[in-house]
Amino acid sequence: MANVAIVTDSNSGITQAAGRELGIRVLPMPFYINEELFFEDITLTQEQFYQRLAEDADISTSQPAPGDVTDLWDEMLETYDQVVYIPMSSGLSASCETALMLANEYKDKVFVVNNQRISITQRQSALDALEMARAGMDGKAIHDVLMRERLEASIYITVDTLKYLKKGGRVTAAGAAIGAVLNIKPVLQIQGEKLDAYAKARGWKSAKKIMLDAMEKDITQRFAGKPVHLMAAYTCSDETAQEWKGEIEARFPGYEVHMDKLSLSVACHIGAGSMAVACSKKLEL
Repeated sequence: MANVAIVTDSNSGITQAAGRELGIRVLPMPFYINEELFFEDITLTQEQFYQRLAEDADISTSQPAPGDVTDLWDEMLETYDQVVYIPMSSGLSASCETALMLANEYKDKVFVVNNQRISITQRQSALDALEMARAGMDGKAIHDVLMRERLEASIYITVDTLKYLKKGGRVTAAGAAIGAVLNIKPVLQIQGEKLDAYAKARGWKSAKKIMLDAMEKDITQRFAGKPVHLMAAYTCSDETAQEWKGEIEARFPGYEVHMDKLSLSVACHIGAGSMAVACSKKLEL
């Protein structure tokens, strides 16, 4: 039976402390703030990030240095026979493609999963991988299952301000100005590789209804008859997030809803005040 280490990055929303508790290693993602390098949950807390975001600091995401990735793999291979590495979606960062290239030098030792997820759905992939590893599956088998299931997840997000979508070029300046006047709340979707527009709403109430309706459609039609994990995420206040979680639980009674803060790589593009709902199909081994 192979002894398999599960490694992901901090885009999963798994903190260093939670990773130690779960038995999952977490590679911290780098950020540049006014050209100074920080690492998520190592030298940059969530609170510090949002403070700098509010101050209009120049914040940009980056991918881990190749040496940092291979150093972590080498460290894990001192104890484990194989490593399954689950980075953020290749459609959102080049870090996955870099990892796939690096893994060519670790044949049958490191298996990189390009399963096109981020945040809470990426977290669930890491938990699924851990469950399979503990069941005795080897790295190749775990990789193949996660790749087979890679598109079986959805995230719907609504944002408080169009400022950061405008900054990233996803909304024009004119569109952002009109949206602010009309209280337009875009609903975005991550289903597969990228962050895409899903719908437009007038106000929070309408935006949340659109997200919950979309999730119900996924559960009752797309995943009809198949069990799913139901999740929530946020960059809003903890109090507002708890209210949002309660709304999800009321709409979908009987589900245990896991909730986390959205990873900083997503928050960088949408800002504070956002809410999300997500699901992923439970594994069928």
